[in-house]
Amino acid sequence: MTASAPSFPAELTDLVREHVREIPDFPAPGVLFRDITPLLADGPAFEGLVQGLAEKYRGRVDAVAGLESRGFILAAPLAIELGVGMITVRKAGRLPGPVIGVDYALEYGTARMELRPETIQEGQRVLVIDDVLATGGTGAAAIELVERSGGEVVALAMLLELAALGGRRKLDGYRVDSVLIY
Repeated sequence: MTASAPSFPAELTDLVREHVREIPDFPAPGVLFRDITPLLADGPAFEGLVQGLAEKYRGRVDAVAGLESRGFILAAPLAIELGVGMITVRKAGRLPGPVIGVDYALEYGTARMELRPETIQEGQRVLVIDDVLATGGTGAAAIELVERSGGEVVALAMLLELAALGGRRKLDGYRVDSVLIY
């Protein structure tokens, strides 16, 4: 799949765009950081985002898997709105065992994501959600964890996608829905 246009209605994309703050040279020179805290701090805008996400996935998923850490902020209210459970996909060492884990590559080094496999039921339809799709490593790790636990990844929902980093390529074969694509 190539990143061409956001997967959500223009009104939702505009809502997010209006509430994302761009901070140049953070956390390092040359980096343009997209800050979602203004969106989260605006109650009606945050509610509109959650309702817009829920509209797309209502009746299609049995659980929402939030990726640590900002994915949790999106997953929890979305799961409540959909009336389904929330699954936490965490960084290494943050869940009590037993857990399964997947290592994935970062620009310099590796990281590990973990999941308690019993939190997913066999055949459960899972929506994976995170704030940013960059290189795709975290999303790919989450897919592997959900599937190893017996779940089916219905889609990956991303608030923001940084298309130039090519993360969508690592998620080839899976539906990736991004609200706002840069």
